[in-house]
Amino acid sequence: MLINLKIKKALIIGAGKVAKQKADVLNKCYVEFDVIAKEKIDEFNYPVKIKEFEISDLNNYDIVIDATGNEEITKKLLKNKKFLLNVVDKPEFCDFYFGSIAKKGDLEVCVSSNGKSPRLTQVIRDRVERILPDSFELDRKKDYETIKKETSKVFLIGCGSGDTDLLTIRAYNTLKTLDVALYDHLINPEILDLLPENCEKIYVGKEKGKHSRKQEEINALILKYAKEGKIVGRLKSGHPFIYGRGAEELEAITKEGINVEVVEGLSSAISAPTFAGIPLTIRGKKDTVLIVSAHLRDKRINLDWIEELKKENLRIVVLMGLSRARHIQKKALEIGIDPLKKVAIINSLKKQVIKTTLENFAKKAKEMEKPAVIVF
Repeated sequence: MLINLKIKKALIIGAGKVAKQKADVLNKCYVEFDVIAKEKIDEFNYPVKIKEFEISDLNNYDIVIDATGNEEITKKLLKNKKFLLNVVDKPEFCDFYFGSIAKKGDLEVCVSSNGKSPRLTQVIRDRVERILPDSFELDRKKDYETIKKETSKVFLIGCGSGDTDLLTIRAYNTLKTLDVALYDHLINPEILDLLPENCEKIYVGKEKGKHSRKQEEINALILKYAKEGKIVGRLKSGHPFIYGRGAEELEAITKEGINVEVVEGLSSAISAPTFAGIPLTIRGKKDTVLIVSAHLRDKRINLDWIEELKKENLRIVVLMGLSRARHIQKKALEIGIDPLKKVAIINSLKKQVIKTTLENFAKKAKEMEKPAVIVF
């Protein structure tokens, strides 16, 4: 049962950390309240009447919140009770409980555990807030299917460069909310294990020569499930906006007016050199980082960046370049790049690192498993 507290006046007894949490909730819900306390913490940013609590202070209050932790005060309140009472952390003395509220515009979702597990309600509240769209119009006349579409959401989730401990906390929390997950071939199976048990998992990986789905098909699948009112996650290795086709998916989703959020991930362009002990910048020596892909659309090779190898103060990180090693080496030597220029080939998923020189690069590349990152 929900009580409309907006027509009530409340008293909070205490001005400590817990009392502030209750005051924040009342303030968020536009409930009028007063505070009485012997002392207050610096963070308590509401007016406080500094005094000892007395029974006569209870006049004209419909709701009283005891946040003192003082058993004597609690006994006095129970003995003289003509109001709704909430005794913090004592559910057996409570006439009502504080729920955790997720609020977006005029929509309020309250989660309550009847005082048994406030932390749990906070976790659930945070998950609800993650999936609610930023704004939508409340209208009693809208049909169910329209509302489902308006409240659906798509997350483009960067799942990092492999290991689960490289997930961001934001990505980890988002994975827990999904109804449908469309995932790439480089997604660690342990990451898929983090998804809810009833989450539908759909493989849409792209490998060289083994494209299971065209990008247009992937876009269509995302939109299909979103229009069914599902919470959809597009799980991508690395970062969605670093050679991940995330921009194409974002455009397709926003064109349909569907809520979408991009969740950052750790790109292998950063994590692989770190794993190999290669700092991407060194003050006064390596001031610039260039991240390139050697593989372009329609199986084209990108070698335009090789001229940059002539610059000494530059690190160049090459993604999707292992199968192009021979072409890279040939072009670099043709334009006069030092054959002894250092190059590293890194597969952080397999914990493999090969450090060599340009003249041996193509040969050593054959010894490395995909996917690999190349650093000049």
